[in-house]
Amino acid sequence: MIFNMKEVGFYSDVEYGKLNVAGDEKHGFRPYQLMVSSIAVCSGGTLRKILEKKRMHVEDITIKTEVERNENEANRIEKIFIHYLIKGNELAEHKIQQSIEIAHKNCPMAQSVKGSIEIIETFEIVN
Repeated sequence: MIFNMKEVGFYSDVEYGKLNVAGDEKHGFRPYQLMVSSIAVCSGGTLRKILEKKRMHVEDITIKTEVERNENEANRIEKIFIHYLIKGNELAEHKIQQSIEIAHKNCPMAQSVKGSIEIIETFEIVN
């Protein structure tokens, strides 16, 4: 990827389109938002594949995130809380919990920050 400077922040032309990144939300995505998005969506996508392989019919997954940052350490991300709202029929809680654990071990983004950012994953089944 190539990032080019603009008046506020940087941009990159990627296959999907233009990616604007800046410290100010008025001018692009903030870097921490991209980090959290990468981890949450990678984890959610991996979870979805695992649930499909287990033949669990999932109609929808919503991912809610919260971030804990440390102002004393350059405002670094310390923890990411990921909460899955999973909609479907005849979903077994223990199978979903097992699937989340497997997904965490197989998500490249979560594994990339292992040991530096704590990721806490929870879920609930919604109908």
